[in-house]
Amino acid sequence: MNDTSTETVTLEQLLARTAMRDRAAFAELYRRTAPRLFGLCVRMMRDRGEAEEVLQEAFIAIWRRADGYNPAVAGAGTWLTTLVRNRAIDRLRQRRPDTNADALDLERLPDEGRGPAARAEASEDYRRLERCLDQLDPKHSRSVREAFFTGATYNELAIRCQVPLATMKSWIRRALLQLRTCLET
Repeated sequence: MNDTSTETVTLEQLLARTAMRDRAAFAELYRRTAPRLFGLCVRMMRDRGEAEEVLQEAFIAIWRRADGYNPAVAGAGTWLTTLVRNRAIDRLRQRRPDTNADALDLERLPDEGRGPAARAEASEDYRRLERCLDQLDPKHSRSVREAFFTGATYNELAIRCQVPLATMKSWIRRALLQLRTCLET
C-alpha cells in the first residue's frame, strides 16, 4: 500500500469494484494490501495465529462494507488500515480483563509481518510519521503510539499517565491534529 497517487487511485478503484461484488477486484485488493495489514495485526496482537484471524475478519468486513468507503473522507489505504486496526482493538478488548496493564515497550515489539519489500515500501512513510511524532510533546507522542499501536483505550491511557480522562482525550485530539498538519506539509 503505497501512498503514491497512482496506488491510491488503484486501491480506490478496487474498493469500488469490490463494492459491486467483483471477486477478482477483491482478490487483487487482498494481494496488494494483505502483507502490510497483516504486519499491523501481528504488531498489535503479538500472536501470529490471532493476527491471521483478525486479518481474515477484517477482509470479511471489507467485502461487506466496501460500499461504505468514501474517497472524499479518507484515502483507501487509510480506510483499510483503520478498519483492520479497529478489528484488532476489538479483539484485544475482548481478551484483556486487566485495564491497568503495563505499557508496552513499542520499540521492542516484533515486526514479524513485514518482509524486505514491505519495509522498503513503507520506510519513507514511516520516517515521515516518526519525524512528526518526534515533534510532539513526549507524553502526547507516547499516548498516541500506545493508542494506535497497542489498542489502549483513553481510559487505560489516563490511568497509566495519572491524568483525568478528559485531559487524555484532549492530548490525543490535539496530537492527531498536529500530526495531520505535519504529514500534509
